[in-house]
Amino acid sequence: MITTTITSKEFETDPRRARKVTSGGPVFISERGKHAFALLTLQEYRRIGGGGETLADLLFDPEAAKIDFEPPRMGDEPIQAADFS
Repeated sequence: MITTTITSKEFETDPRRARKVTSGGPVFISERGKHAFALLTLQEYRRIGGGGETLADLLFDPEAAKIDFEPPRMGDEPIQAADFS
């Protein structure tokens, strides 16, 4: 994996280049000579972060309506209203 460092000025000037370079590895964006941000492909981000789909991903997926979901029961006791007094 290749890592690339560009300055924030270079990123502002040519963000397309930064996106293109991420296919080979992360791109670090520096400010005042220090790494400040990292640009990753979504695939790499998911690999690092656990990779699974999030609830937010499913909410925007039109195919998600076809997913069967049966939440587990919490018990047989009736739910009681909260007392806020």
